[in-house]
Amino acid sequence: MVAVLALLAMTSCNDYLDKVPDTRVYLANVEQLRQLMVDGYMAYSYAPTCELSSDNVIDNNSPDDNGVRYNLAAYDVGDNQLYAWQPVTLSMDQDMPSGVWSGAYGAISVANAVLDKVAQFEQAGVDDTGVEITGTEKEKLNAVKGEALLSRAFHHWLLVNVFCMPYAGPEKSKQYQGIPYITAPETVVKPHYERPSLAEDYELIEKDLLEGLSLVNDQLYEVPKYHFNRAAACAFAARFFLFKREYDKAEKYATDAFKGNDPATMCSTLWTKTSFYYISDIGRGATAIDNANIIMDFSNYTTWWRRFVQSGRYACNRAAKRATVQGPGPTWESCRYVNSRTNVTFAMHPAFNGYCGTAGGQEYGSYFAGNCFEQFEYTNKIAGIGYCHGVRAEFTTEETLLVRAEARLFLGKIEEAFQDLDIWDKARQNNASTDDRMVPLSHENIVKFYTKCLDKYTRNVGQEMKFNDNKGSIQSADQTSGGHYEDSIMYGIAKPIHIDEICPSDKYHVTPEIEPYLQCVQHFRRLETVHTGMRWFDIKRFGLEVRRKIGRTGKDILKSGDPRYAIQVPYEVIAAGMEATKRTTEQSDAGSGSARAVSYSQAN
Repeated sequence: MVAVLALLAMTSCNDYLDKVPDTRVYLANVEQLRQLMVDGYMAYSYAPTCELSSDNVIDNNSPDDNGVRYNLAAYDVGDNQLYAWQPVTLSMDQDMPSGVWSGAYGAISVANAVLDKVAQFEQAGVDDTGVEITGTEKEKLNAVKGEALLSRAFHHWLLVNVFCMPYAGPEKSKQYQGIPYITAPETVVKPHYERPSLAEDYELIEKDLLEGLSLVNDQLYEVPKYHFNRAAACAFAARFFLFKREYDKAEKYATDAFKGNDPATMCSTLWTKTSFYYISDIGRGATAIDNANIIMDFSNYTTWWRRFVQSGRYACNRAAKRATVQGPGPTWESCRYVNSRTNVTFAMHPAFNGYCGTAGGQEYGSYFAGNCFEQFEYTNKIAGIGYCHGVRAEFTTEETLLVRAEARLFLGKIEEAFQDLDIWDKARQNNASTDDRMVPLSHENIVKFYTKCLDKYTRNVGQEMKFNDNKGSIQSADQTSGGHYEDSIMYGIAKPIHIDEICPSDKYHVTPEIEPYLQCVQHFRRLETVHTGMRWFDIKRFGLEVRRKIGRTGKDILKSGDPRYAIQVPYEVIAAGMEATKRTTEQSDAGSGSARAVSYSQAN
């Protein structure tokens, strides 16, 4: 059932009906297996589903502090349900949970087809054309097997992080639902799958990951960065073990991903370039495979930029904007800019200056063009038709560096973690040489800035968060905000971290000493991965709360460990016999499409 849904979702109705019943490609040799793995990666994007669930977007149809609101239509009705943390019952769009489910299982089905044939060749000692599997052919077969195992592991990891609760340790995870872990091609119509525990899924992911990592060989690929090359496999392993809180392994594999190179020499140079004529060029420049920081790119079909920018209802605006692309930080708190159209003054990292676009009207929000811009593929330029593509840098030097920094904090290596954070910060200052308002990163300004951020946020918990775009003069960050000044420090740059409750550990704990640094890591990760959906995974594993306004009057709060951390599996999959995800705090899992309105005072 899983793979059937996936394969149907990747084929148009007309194409499907035009084909004879059996059009399978017969895999006869190792080279064909290698070529098939080009399709062994998810065709759709998980960014819209996860980003709409996160605190990186707000609802422009909700009123700000001055009562200003808009009447904007969502790009898709499913966006409304995702934003309200409801089951998506009104859309099977490719960028909705249906697309994530079918896209990931589609990639898994390709990996399983390859692995099934690999096993046949290994047992027979020859391929189906009679060529012996020895020497070079054996090396190639092992490499193909490694890539298929890594793809299967990654896409199952993606599914559990979208549709399940966050990993909670080997014992507590046994209490949580997982997703079907598919290890063989489907041979019957509409098979039934049980949902194992989350613990079982993680065990199987780790098994595939480590075996695949031992076999992967960069010599197999013509363009390694489009595949699970050695560095990408290590970066995935580092992220996987970080989420498991096995920090020694996370540090090791993150370091291995740099292949002995100084990560300071491998960071993006996008910020030094001023030759971009169109804003679309920024997206191409950010994800180009010749960039030293790109470890692995994914290409997919997605309308993310259209729903995020052209629609305007759900966008990186107000609180979300002030905590990300137009917000302060420990070294750029004094970097102030003025919006010439609205006369609004705000703090922003100089790296974003000139690299951000606007969502609809200027008042609808802003976005970093390098992480979500559309690359359109014309099939008929005269008719103006084709496919909406997105390229996401799934693994980069910067994100892997922040994985290592977080791991080192819990390992007690604060100075080494600080050095990793400093590399990230300095890389983004490359185009800020004329901005003397920036200060070097230091232990002192990390502790001061994030302690202040957390204090301000904590003091405002239980009250309605202010969503106004400031209209008064900017005060220094050390002054008490007043009037209409939007004090962006209180908008979630730092939030209470509950990772010890989410995933209990006997060895590792958040201490007062490392907490400011951990806040810095999650803030830098939020900036690094803005618009990509990764923030949702961090919200879940850190146990962060999300407060939001929905429409004219709706309000809701997602507290640490809320069962709605697990996005409901697609309703068509449930209708086909899959067990639904247990989200016990919902008023209705049937999904009426109406917002679940709960006041903050009631929620607290």
